[in-house]
Parts: sequence; C-alpha cells; structure tokens
Amino acid sequence: MKMPQFIQLHHDSAEAIRHELIQGLSANLQAGGAEVSPKFLYDALGSRLFEAITELPEYYPTRTEAAIFQAQAVAMAQHIPRGATLIDLGAGNCNKAASLFEVLAPVRYVAVDISVDFLRAALGSLQRQYPAIEMLGIGLDFSRQLTLPPEAGAPNAEPRVLFYPGSSIGNFTPDQALEFLRQVRTACGTAAGSGLLIGVDLVKDPLELQAAYDDALGVTAAFNRNLISNVNRLVGSDMHLADWAHLALFNPVDSRIEMHLVAQRDLRVNWPEGSRAFVQGERLHTENSYKWTVTGFTHLLRAAGFAEPVVWTDAPVPEQGRFAVLWAGA
Repeated sequence: MKMPQFIQLHHDSAEAIRHELIQGLSANLQAGGAEVSPKFLYDALGSRLFEAITELPEYYPTRTEAAIFQAQAVAMAQHIPRGATLIDLGAGNCNKAASLFEVLAPVRYVAVDISVDFLRAALGSLQRQYPAIEMLGIGLDFSRQLTLPPEAGAPNAEPRVLFYPGSSIGNFTPDQALEFLRQVRTACGTAAGSGLLIGVDLVKDPLELQAAYDDALGVTAAFNRNLISNVNRLVGSDMHLADWAHLALFNPVDSRIEMHLVAQRDLRVNWPEGSRAFVQGERLHTENSYKWTVTGFTHLLRAAGFAEPVVWTDAPVPEQGRFAVLWAGA
C-alpha cells in the first residue's frame, strides 16, 4: 500500500510570532486599535472549541455547506473533472474533501495546512481507505503566499481542483481575498478543466449572523477568550481572563461579523519587553468574517481571472441562499 508523503514548508520562529503579537497588542487607536490575527485562536484547545461550535444550533455554516455538498454532489460532478489532483486548502481533518472522493475520483490528493502534524492521522486513515489515490500533506501558511512545491504535481499535466470550503475566504478583507484568489488562479495551472471549488457564507439577517458568533451556551465566547491564554503563553504576557469579555457584532458598512475582546476595567497588559494600557471598554479585535452576495463574489472571482462560476445554494434562488458553493473554472 502507498504511504502518504509529508512536506513541512512553514517554519515560523518563536521570535517572529512574539513580534507579530506584540505589534498587534501595541497598536493605538490611530492605527485602528489593538488586534490579533485569528490564526492565534487555534491552539489545541481553541481547535477543539471550534469543533464544538460547529455542532451548535446557531452555527449554520458547517451543516448548511455539508447539506449542499450532499444534495448537489452529482450536479457538481458534471462540471468538475474526474481524475484530477484535488488540492485541499486548510484541510484539517480532511473530512470535507474525503466526502467528494467517490464523485470526483481524484488521482492525487494534496492536503494543505499550516502544520503536517495536523494531517498525519487523517491522511494515514484515508490512504488505507483509498489505496489507489496518491496522497501528500503539505505544511504551508498559504494565507501569506500560495506556492505549491513540485511534489504537488505538474500544474500542466492532469487538471487541478483547488478546494477551499468552510467560508474561510471570509477571514480575508475584500482586497486580500482578491489577491489570494489570484494566487489560487495561478496555482490551478494550465491543464484544461482546472478550477476552484469554494464555500462562501452569504449576507443574511444580522440577528442570525450575530447569533452564530455569540451562541447561548457561550462556546464561541470561550473560543474567543481562550486566545488570552494562548497569547500569554506565546508572549509571556499577564492578561487575565476575568478582565475580558467576548463581543460579536455585525458591521453592515463592511458586511462582516467582527469578534472582539472588550476590557472590563482600566488595565495594563505587561510582557517582558514592555506593556500596553487598555481603558475600560477598549477592544482587542480578534477576527473578521466577511459575508458576500452571490453577485458580489462572482465579480470577485472574475476579477481574479476565473470564468463565470456555477453556483449551488440552499435555496431555489441563489441570492436568497444562506450559504453558497461555487465552481469557477480556470
């Protein structure tokens, strides 16, 4: 039986991480205020808390997207080439891509995540289930630059299907999303039939959006506040959980959900090289999740160099859907 291969390309030094975090914590209001990248939400506990979030009744994206894939798999197979290289961006446990193996029959599966350690068990299990499929795990921070190694296969040989589910594109600003999609378009290569299969969360009732990021059980609040423990561990800071509250709100001007941690009193956060004062009510910005219309995201794909997409949603009229899956040929 073939064994999966693994390549770790991302090597972020502890010093680079500390510098990034301290720079974000130190930002003043004139620079937009303190902020921390959402990638720091996902330490070991944060990742488990997010898995719990996806099971909550308020958190519609995961189950709505899964229902679209289940209902439309045959229709998708009419547009997406069989026998392609399937490149899974942010693969995690690989379950979403694996659900498409039967209809897409890829010859190669490339699972991309920031660390190959996240991928080892999942790829080992998948390889036993699908011994004919060549499998490769790549440790890459593609949010910075999407450059695939030669081991991912020749981009001008069999078609490449890049797969980016879960509405993760929403973590990018519109300008960042355009730049990222242009990189995805380049990564598709030149083989006929290549393209992008992507999940996108759509604009909807702000109350429904806000509930998805501020659930009644407080799991999302725990997920957000767990960032405090992770920052303390990485920076050596002295933030206290009791001093910070979770805030999620919909920003209609920018069409995005924002998550913040709000200081509950005047306080000072200290770390070995310095400190930063926060006044009561001041926010530490932890995540954005942009919401799109089908028309708006179609324009974005076209601007990135893709063809007019095929769209599947959970509603008969795409613009009335809560979530969309789009196939955009390259």
